[in-house]
Amino acid sequence: MSLSDRIASLAARIGIEVKTKIDASHPGLARAWVSFGYLNGQMVMHGARNVVSVERLATGRYRVHFTQPMPDADYCWVALARSSTDSGTQRIAIARASADQKTAEYVDVSCATMATSFADSTEINLVVYR
Repeated sequence: MSLSDRIASLAARIGIEVKTKIDASHPGLARAWVSFGYLNGQMVMHGARNVVSVERLATGRYRVHFTQPMPDADYCWVALARSSTDSGTQRIAIARASADQKTAEYVDVSCATMATSFADSTEINLVVYR
């Protein structure tokens, strides 16, 4: 048996082993994700999984509604925002303000400038894990 045959055999065995351990219920897989933005005065969803809609609550403040609710509100989310200007003004997805909510049905996400004022972005990417 050649080295390449042995490597191929090992890769196949690893694939079979991993397949039996990781399925849709694995906690390391995203339960929801969405790429959205505020363009030309309207909300746009570029792509999504388990997200039915994104609502703009105010400048730089959004509510992301899940298609299938989470089991509870004990999930974690991570988001990144793209700068919507070419002047070097950065946008950041920040932890929720005290008025924002996190429920099994939706999560509020804020986008701000580095000076911490709320600002819209043409692209915000959100991933939810549970």
